Amino acid sequence: MRSVTEIADAIIAREGGYVNDPDDPGGATNFGVTIHTMRGLGMDLTGDGKVTPKDVRRLSREQARDILVTRYFHAPRIARLPVEIQAQVFDMYVNAGRGAVRILQRLLGNMGHAVTVDGVIGAQTALASQKAQAQAPDYFADAYAIERRNFYYRLADKRPASRKYARRNDGGKGGWILRAEALMSEKYHLSDAQHRERVAAWA
Repeated sequence: MRSVTEIADAIIAREGGYVNDPDDPGGATNFGVTIHTMRGLGMDLTGDGKVTPKDVRRLSREQARDILVTRYFHAPRIARLPVEIQAQVFDMYVNAGRGAVRILQRLLGNMGHAVTVDGVIGAQTALASQKAQAQAPDYFADAYAIERRNFYYRLADKRPASRKYARRNDGGKGGWILRAEALMSEKYHLSDAQHRERVAAWA
């Protein structure tokens, strides 16, 4: 089993380095850490009294790893979930915050477990997740990944500016879809034709 640090390093590799895309609500981001997170932590790395994209550029891989492990794994209590889904929920939490947990909670509800969809991993969600893993040990993690992929498609349906993250310029799978499928059994990957059919309605 991979350690939390190893999972964080894999997330950093998927996130890549510094980007500041005006279509991304997260703003300037480096190694998966947004400027909003750095402002919340008061990370004025340039020493000019404010946190700007320049500070985001200066963020080191080691600093980013510490932030991801502390704020996006330990703080939301992902360790309370079955180990089989921890890497996926961790990765999605970096990408979508509490939305990652809401996806899980809605999945649990669909599997017959009564949970409140509040984006918080409390005792109820932790116990239901353990039961769901025991209920479907060969499928639960993939079910989460599929729900995550569906979340990305639906988000792009609603927000045209985000479609470039789900579909490349040539029509193939964008980064969001590839990210979800990277943690999914290959048998559940969409074919290129299935992906193109899913996004055909987009302008």
